[in-house]
Amino acid sequence: MNEATFDPEALAWDKAGGLLPAIVQDAQTLRVLMLGYMDRAALAATRERGLVTFFSRSKGRLWTKGESSGHVLELVSMEADCDADALLVLARPRGPTCHLQRPSCFAGAPRDAVAALDAVIASRAASPQADSYTARLFGSGVRRIAQKVGEEGVETALAGVAQDDEALLGEAADLVYHLAVLLRARGLGWPQVCEVLERRAGG
Repeated sequence: MNEATFDPEALAWDKAGGLLPAIVQDAQTLRVLMLGYMDRAALAATRERGLVTFFSRSKGRLWTKGESSGHVLELVSMEADCDADALLVLARPRGPTCHLQRPSCFAGAPRDAVAALDAVIASRAASPQADSYTARLFGSGVRRIAQKVGEEGVETALAGVAQDDEALLGEAADLVYHLAVLLRARGLGWPQVCEVLERRAGG
């Protein structure tokens, strides 16, 4: 969080009786996870502890998400909207956010599918599983993974000129997957690719 530009005292606390809605979004997949409310104390606790904390209107007290389940939300960043009366919180969820054991409290909340794939690939790199194709790819080394990216690129190009849309989409998905594995094998990730794209697009 950029402490230099975030001033809690500049927020419009009086608009809604001292409570501000806080939308929580997965920092990696960008899926909206939940909506809660923060008062000054909840905001301070969130910033100090690094765990997203709300003021629970039903309990009448501060409530740290996951305090019972262990499925906490680790703070990544926070910003106010243009009217300073709502907050956008980016967090890393540790387990399902919803009490129904879903990733999001909004069942149909969209997400960045490539970022979600990248997160799975990163987890396979960190904790290899014997029956995982991804783990076997990592075990084959960067050279072999790069070769697979080349093969998938050729197959995608051929599908683009000689096959139907379904085949092209399938080959494109294979290419993106293998490219994400190659990036992780080099210690990089999809978010860094997105940063380059954003710079090229002028933000």
